[in-house]
Amino acid sequence: MKGINDKFQQMTAAIPQNIQAELDLSFAISNEIYALMQQRGLSKKQFADAIGKKPSEVTKWLSGQHNFTIRTIAMLSTFFGKPLVQTCSHGYEVSKEEPPTMVAEDVVVYG
Repeated sequence: MKGINDKFQQMTAAIPQNIQAELDLSFAISNEIYALMQQRGLSKKQFADAIGKKPSEVTKWLSGQHNFTIRTIAMLSTFFGKPLVQTCSHGYEVSKEEPPTMVAEDVVVYG
């Protein structure tokens, strides 16, 4: 097993930091969407129907490999009634009630 772990460490060490930050943020957003769906008791199909999307698109979002647009993040934040992403700069305040679960540059994802 040690050989596999060493190889994995070598592979992940080769990933540029900006790409790793992008992946971390994408997975954090996907995890938050999934958690909010679970809190509301929504299946993928129910959630997709509620927001006017196909279940296959929701599956792509939940994969952690989707490149979310600001428009999609805003739509999802509105649907769930809470921000999925909140910036720390440009005069926006970070909530002190809920600690961030992930930080990438000047963006905080709550969940």
